[in-house]
Amino acid sequence: MTRPRTPRRGLAALAPFLWLAAFFLFPFVLVAKLSLSDIALAIPPYAPRLDPSEGLAGLATFARGLDFDAYRHMIEDGVYAASYLSSLKFAAIGTGILLLVGYPMAYGMSRCAPGMRQALLMMVVLPFWTSFLIRIYAWIAILKPEGLLNALLAWLGLPPVALMDNDPAVYIGLVYAYLPFMVLPLYSVLERQDESLLEAAADLGCTRFETFWRVTFPMSLPGVAAGALLCFIPMVGEFVIPDLLGGSSTLMLGKTIWTEFFANRDWPAASAVAIILLATLIVPIIIYQRQQARLLDAR
Repeated sequence: MTRPRTPRRGLAALAPFLWLAAFFLFPFVLVAKLSLSDIALAIPPYAPRLDPSEGLAGLATFARGLDFDAYRHMIEDGVYAASYLSSLKFAAIGTGILLLVGYPMAYGMSRCAPGMRQALLMMVVLPFWTSFLIRIYAWIAILKPEGLLNALLAWLGLPPVALMDNDPAVYIGLVYAYLPFMVLPLYSVLERQDESLLEAAADLGCTRFETFWRVTFPMSLPGVAAGALLCFIPMVGEFVIPDLLGGSSTLMLGKTIWTEFFANRDWPAASAVAIILLATLIVPIIIYQRQQARLLDAR
């Protein structure tokens, strides 16, 4: 028996769509419009403007006034392509390192006693209780030439290392910042695995490694995919970590957008870079949404 739809239930059903319209669709349309506008100094470039009172004639005038120079400039200037490729490289390598570090952590946590699991989960999420910016500044104190790491190496009689204002510093910051986003989905999948399947594999003669490779790892692939996408997508547009730890030589899309907005005052170029970034991430976002739907169906 179906329950009659009441006005209150109808408003509740509309709430997610209103939320998406207010906080995703409207900002996206605004940024897309800015990317097709003429450059205006010191203010957001709103021209050309659409006047609904003029009807189709006004719409035609508005369409003729759209300016694609920002996108043409992105094609002609190689720094944008280099920025995109560099961001994808950092995100891909960072995701690979996170998988290598996060999988053993999640696997070990899932095999601990229930009481210990809660304590380890608390340690994984504990960094979220502190400001992200403060945590990255703490890494500056550790990695700078006269920082804590080189002081420890000097105390041990080892030569100093250069881990500041270069690519390794960016990878350290990315792995540190996004490790919980890799560990938690993996732990969620590994913790729910049926122990009887592992016992059956052992009864059939599989070694521990064979049991892991043939049973545990294939069953954890949804968590691997969810963690990888959850880390890769935000890392492509990361700004704070490359700016504070990577120095001026590090080229990533977040820094490019910031430079166009606040240094060059070129709002159309910055908006065009943001639109292309979103278009680049549409495929992994769709894959992530489908992966989440499969996980929900499997529960």
